[in-house]
Amino acid sequence: MKFQWKIKLAFAAIYVIWGSTYLAILWVISDIPPILMSGIRFSTAGTILYGWCLWKGEKLPNYNSFAKNAICGILMLFCGSGAVAWSEQYVPSGLAAVIVTTEPFLFILFDRSKWSLYFSNKLIIPGLLAGFAGVMLLVAFGSHDFPAADVTNKVKMGIVVIIAGAIAWTVGALYLKYHASKSSVIMSAAVQLLVAGIFSVAVSLVSGESRNFKFASVHANAWIALFYLATAGSLVTYLCYLWLLKLRPAAQVSSHVYVNPIVAVLLGALFAGEKITPVQIISLAMIIGGVLLVNSSAFKRKRNLQLSTG
Repeated sequence: MKFQWKIKLAFAAIYVIWGSTYLAILWVISDIPPILMSGIRFSTAGTILYGWCLWKGEKLPNYNSFAKNAICGILMLFCGSGAVAWSEQYVPSGLAAVIVTTEPFLFILFDRSKWSLYFSNKLIIPGLLAGFAGVMLLVAFGSHDFPAADVTNKVKMGIVVIIAGAIAWTVGALYLKYHASKSSVIMSAAVQLLVAGIFSVAVSLVSGESRNFKFASVHANAWIALFYLATAGSLVTYLCYLWLLKLRPAAQVSSHVYVNPIVAVLLGALFAGEKITPVQIISLAMIIGGVLLVNSSAFKRKRNLQLSTG
């Protein structure tokens, strides 16, 4: 019973806290360039976790474990989370969260070893089609609320970057699930965060993004939001995510996208003055409806298999 409560709390963390990080990112990147912000966020969280591991006497990862976690850190954090941070320069935080709801579909498509399970129910195909139709609706019409042509193009570019980041996150998560390192969850997370943080800072410096940035120009609310991202948004939720990924199917763990966009849209409207447009509502309904079809059928099939073999 106690173990089940831990699982429920872990899911609650990735549902609610990750939903709030979209607004926090929006506040931080108003003062700190997005890639540099990601570097500071991940490096801070990784350093804290790595220090904890050393204090607890955790075994240091060997080369194989380090390499696996480094790859996952770059794919999931730098490419996945970093894409959202960069895109929020042009895309409202609520809209960004809606786009990320495509993640369960990507898990279905890329998790080839589970295709026999996922596609065992006829609802899978309609669910996938409904989800991707919702995404295409956003890409085609989601930027029409921005009157200037150059702004509209930037919004569309941001949408594409978020989708590319979601693909990278999915690939990294599946790689981690099927090629798990021998390190503990905490040590694995520490390495992933540190590598992603260092890589992000390096990209920011090489690209010239942080050329004109000055720490003195950062306001207090941005520092507070960055601290929240590094602690609750990275330390707590990322550990919960990695832990759940070892215990539950990848598509089920990705169900946090059911709640994240609702939290993000509401917070964006309340605290950032973002408009909730009809296109967003329709797209969100289509995507979440598709996700529910995909996952409910998949999990029902899995339970039946478990009962028949139990």
